[in-house]
Amino acid sequence: MFIIRQIAAIIYAIPLILTGCGGENFPFNPIAPTGRPLSDVPPAQRLDFYASAPDVTIDASRTYTAIIHTRRGDIVIELDAQNAPLHTNNFVFVSEQGFYDGLKFHRVESGFVIQGGDPIGNGAGGPGYNLPAEIGLPHGEGVIAAARLSDAANPERLSSGSQYYITLAPQPALDGLYSVFGRVTAGFDVVQKIKKDDMMVWVEIQVQ
Repeated sequence: MFIIRQIAAIIYAIPLILTGCGGENFPFNPIAPTGRPLSDVPPAQRLDFYASAPDVTIDASRTYTAIIHTRRGDIVIELDAQNAPLHTNNFVFVSEQGFYDGLKFHRVESGFVIQGGDPIGNGAGGPGYNLPAEIGLPHGEGVIAAARLSDAANPERLSSGSQYYITLAPQPALDGLYSVFGRVTAGFDVVQKIKKDDMMVWVEIQVQ
């Protein structure tokens, strides 16, 4: 199971059990584009879909922005191609493939993180590959970082190829342990409203 750890008085990992959102009315109704490679592939069938990580095709001199479209609003993230080129390249790739379309935030911990990107929705799935660690950036409020297996199972601290988390508050205890690759620049109020099992309708990438 891909987890991140909160280190305060204790380290805790809460089981990731799926629950429904009931009949809640959402303020937005974004529609995912069609025609992307995984647009018509059901989420569970995206598990281990790829044999290896994508080739690096980004230009680190350009600015890459990800917009996570949800029914609670948009989360805008500036990806850090300078300090985390492999993670930025990968996030751009899986987003443009449509890998994230319709996936859920399977973990929400108040004051800690929201986590998503698992095609099977229980914290154990991914695209079929991991990424080399790019550890260095701090865990401030609203950063995006890659989830991964524990040190015992993953001493190289390889990152999940798709699972990520966004911090709800600064988490200095995670510094030096996980690969941060961007930060929320708009829509942090949306991050704070996300509930367990809320959907990522789709993730848009803009390049400047």
